[in-house]
Parts: sequence; C-alpha cells; structure tokens
Amino acid sequence: MAEILPSILSPADLRGLSPEQLEQLAAEMRRSLCEVAATRTAHFASNLGVVELCLALHRVFDFSRDRLIWDTGHQIYPHKLITGRFARFGTIRTKGGLMGYPNPEESPYDLFMTGHAGSSVSTALGLASGDDLCGHGDRRSVAVIGDGALPSGIVFEALNNAGFLKKRLLVILNDNRMSICPRVGALAEYLDCIRTNPWYRGIKHQAGEIIKGVPMVGESVERMLLNVKDSLKASLHGGMLFEAMGVRYFGPVEGHSLPNLIRYLELIKDEEGPVLLHVLTEKGHGFKPAAQDPVFFHTPAPFECDDDDCIISIKKSSAKNYTDTASAAIGDCLRRDGRVTVLTAAMCQGNKLEPVREEFPDRFFDVGICESHAVAFAAGQAKAGCRPIVDIYSTFLQRSFDQIFQEVCLQNLPVVFMLDRAGLTGPDGPTHHGSYDLGYMRLFPNMVVLAPGDEQDLVAMLTWALQHDGPVAIRYPKAVVENIPGVRLPITLGKAESLRQGSDGLVIACGTLLGAAQAAVERLQGEGLDIGLINARFVKPLDTTLLLERIEAAPWVVTLEENALPTGFGSAVLEAVHDASIVSGPIVRLGLPDRFVEHGERGELLADLGLDATGIAATCRTLAGRSKSAAVPPVAATASR
Repeated sequence: MAEILPSILSPADLRGLSPEQLEQLAAEMRRSLCEVAATRTAHFASNLGVVELCLALHRVFDFSRDRLIWDTGHQIYPHKLITGRFARFGTIRTKGGLMGYPNPEESPYDLFMTGHAGSSVSTALGLASGDDLCGHGDRRSVAVIGDGALPSGIVFEALNNAGFLKKRLLVILNDNRMSICPRVGALAEYLDCIRTNPWYRGIKHQAGEIIKGVPMVGESVERMLLNVKDSLKASLHGGMLFEAMGVRYFGPVEGHSLPNLIRYLELIKDEEGPVLLHVLTEKGHGFKPAAQDPVFFHTPAPFECDDDDCIISIKKSSAKNYTDTASAAIGDCLRRDGRVTVLTAAMCQGNKLEPVREEFPDRFFDVGICESHAVAFAAGQAKAGCRPIVDIYSTFLQRSFDQIFQEVCLQNLPVVFMLDRAGLTGPDGPTHHGSYDLGYMRLFPNMVVLAPGDEQDLVAMLTWALQHDGPVAIRYPKAVVENIPGVRLPITLGKAESLRQGSDGLVIACGTLLGAAQAAVERLQGEGLDIGLINARFVKPLDTTLLLERIEAAPWVVTLEENALPTGFGSAVLEAVHDASIVSGPIVRLGLPDRFVEHGERGELLADLGLDATGIAATCRTLAGRSKSAAVPPVAATASR
C-alpha cells in the first residue's frame, strides 16, 4: 500500500521529502506502474527506467514555471504520478481516462501532446527562445530524449541551431541502450564506447575522488572541478560530438542514483548556453522480468506475478492479427525473390519482423527512428534493382512525406509501403491513430493506394505490389484478421470487387471495415432491405467503371473508411462522381471526423463514430426511410447531385 505517493499532489510536495522518503516514493511509483501493466497493455519498461530521473528533475526544477518536454512521451507515467494525477492513474489508456502520452488538457505540466520521437530538443529550444522574447528569460527549458531517438535527423538540426543561438537549454540524454528494440547504428556504437571506455571510467573515478577530497569552500569550487573533469573527459572521447556543435557535454551519470542525479542537476541547471547531460539508465529497472527482457516488456500483455516479481502468467491473445499476416507474407516474398528487401524504423518488434530479420539478415534493414532516411534509402535500393518493402506505422510514415514525394513518386520507383496500424490504434490515442494515410498517399502521381478488405486481400495485394513497376501503398489496421467467405477475384490494377447486388441502396467499403459492412447489410437483408456491397480494394486508381455504374443505379450510397473524411476514400468517390457528371442519389461518407479522436479500445471508438455494424446499419436505415428517429451520425458527410 502506497504511503507517500497519495500525498504528492504536485511536484512542490517533493521538496519536503528526505532522501530516504524519495527512495521509498520511487519504489511506490514502480509498484503503481506494475499494478497498471498487470491489468492492461501499457508502456512499461520505458517508464520503470525513468522513475529516479523524473523525481530528480521535479526536485531540482520548478516546472510550474520552467519547461519540460518528454520525448517520445510514452515514458510519461512517473511524471503523471507526481503531477496531481495519482488518483486517476488506474484509468490510464482507457476510454475517458488518462492518456498514455503527455496531454496538455490533463495538466499544465504537460506542454505538448507528444507521441513521435525526436522533436523535443526543437520544441524546448523554441520555448527557451520564446520565453526570452516574451520577458521570461529566467525560465529554464529541459528536453528529455532517449538514445533511440537521438539519431533522428531533426535532433541534430536542433542541436546545430542550439549551439548557434546559445540559449539556456538542458538536454537530458536518457541512454538505456534501447529504443523499443535494441538501438542500431553508428551513433549507438559511439554511445556504447562512452559507456565502456576503461580509460574514461578511470578518469571519472579519479576526478570524483578529487572532488570529494576538496574542503567545503563553496559550490563554485565544486562546479569548477566538475567542469574540469568533464572537459578532460570530453577531450579524450565522450562528448566531442556534442562539444563540436557548441553543446556542453556532462556525464555519463548513473541514472538510478537519486542523490547523484540531484547533485548533477543542481550543478548544471544555471549553466549558460546549451548543455547535454548524459544519463545512463536501465530500461525495466526495478522489476527483474522487465529488466531482463525490455523488448517484450515495452508494452506487454497483462500479466500476473508473485511477491518476488516472478511472472506467474501472461494473458496473451491467441488471435491472429493483420500485423502477423503482413509479417508472414513479407517473409514469403523474400523467400521467392532475392531482390526483395524489407526496411523498418526501429519497429522490428511492433511490426513482428523478428523472424524475417533472423532468416534474412542481409536483406533486413532497421534504420532506427529515421523514417525520412528509410524512404530515401529504399528509393536508392529500388533504383539499384531491388524491390524494397518499407514497413512502418501509418502515423510514423507521415514523417517521410517529402521523401515519398521527391525520392519515390517523382522517380516512379517500385517501393512498396506497408502501412501498419492504419486507422484507429486504440489506447495509444491521437498521436498514433493512422488517420491520414489515404489522404497523404493518394495525392502523388504514380502512387497506387490499396486497402485490403480482409486477410486474403492483404496477402494477395503484397504479392501483386511487388510485381508492379511503381510505388504502392497498402494500409491495414491493428486488428484481428477477418476473411470474407466465397470465391474472391484476383487483384487487378484499379479493380474493385462486387460482393453483393442490391436494389435498395449501396455500401462501398474501403479496407477492413468490410466485415462490419457485410454484417450490416446481412442484418438489413433480414429486415427486408436489399443492399449492395462493394469491396473497393483500390483507393487510387479507383474502379470508376464499376463504382460509377453502381452509384448511378443506386437510390443512395454509403462509403465507408477508417480514415479521416477530408481527402479520404469517400472524397475520392465524390470527385469521381463530379468529374463524370453522374446524377446520383445521396452519397453519405462514413469515416473519421475532422478532429483528433481520443484514446480507447478500437471497438469502443468505432462504435462511438458509427463505424461498427450497428452504426452502419443505422445509417442505411435512415437513408432507406426505415427509421424516422434515427439520424445520420455526426461523422458522416452527405452529398448529392
């Protein structure tokens, strides 16, 4: 039972705690993290690793005035526990509860809603600059960034600018040797050298002993000696990369020693100009199973453990999902064709590509959290004669928008984009929902955009895409797979699939909401409504021959997509109807509204938005005049000519 944690209503309450009480508080915070992770899927190992860092930061700084940005944001749980949200902590990642990422609507201590890696240094530098301009130059600006996010291009853009502007900025490099999977790249090797260099470790120890031996003549002497130690160490190895950019480097510092962290932060908090403090942490620290397997315990399934923190059971789901299907299909493609490669951006585990990595190490490329580089790199491979597959979450692929345009589409190169987590991702919320890919992918000439209706479609589409001489995007959700029964048509460029004829109306389903659409029309069939159903398959190019013929004949049409309505599939249909000057009945677009959708279980969110079988059926009844009291859901848009 927590004793201290319930009394922490704001970070100001930390300042009255003794060192022993702070240690007890850290233990209570870890127990709260374990209690949540045992009941639902939540970010776990990353949060365990920053408990002491979080406490030290809030003990030294006053973030009711000072500025704090957490990058990526999934390690925000300890911060939430001590910023007035302990009482609601049990609701985290549930519909209507706390968000699993920073959320300014929850607390003034959350400045940005962050969920993508790499931007913290830029925003913290912007805050420092803005505070200076607005007369608040006494505020301090702090960014906490992980070593997995450090290689992101935007980080070095920000450090380069910080070294030039010389604003007071503290960058905390939280180095746990991980992103979600073990980090990759030359920068990772550089950081490992700093960790393990025996010459540096000896110098660090000796300098520390010198400092301890100095008579207590004031903090200025200690600060001077600290600077001497770190300058010597930087010149020998550790901080030269950062020092060369004009960013003073301190560390590495043990990240699970609260007194040590607090002392270092006190010493450097008032340093002028940009400073980087290198903090060594252990992902999963304090919970042995998570420390031993931080990859699995990044977002583990709910688990049960005994009093000794030994795992008794893990409540894994045996249901197959679309990511499983995509991973297996990618592996099959690599076996069939030696030209095929696969690229991911630090999401090997999330995309379930471990078997592919193990079987084809020479054709598997994890580039780290560098999506723009991944796409340009794939373009180069394609130009050389390979058939690269870029497997990245829909929300993260947005970061490579310019490379999709310039390096792939403009060159008309055969790069296949597998957009995992398209649509609503559930408890991860608005930072991770794949709501916009249909819009940002269908903009570009040469790009072909597909949305499989079920598992069979997904496998067939990938096989087809690798034979197509141009860029292809295939999007699929974080959901359990479905298979539509019956004889299915092969995948042909720009051809939809008619699954059902009907004279009373028409539903055109784009993507894996096809199963819900089929359930809805079957339910309505039992009510005497004969409604047609089309599996669109292609968003670009549209099957205008089939779609326009059926739209013109239908009394009304419903388009269905798990994508933002502006610029989405329904918009493409309306454009085609307009361009062909077709006279049609009402066309109602069902999809994601023009707002950021909150977090919650995917099924809950779909139901709220009228995108489940019940909601689709209700819209159809309204259009058919069968339900006087029902109304078209607020997320729908209607057009007619």
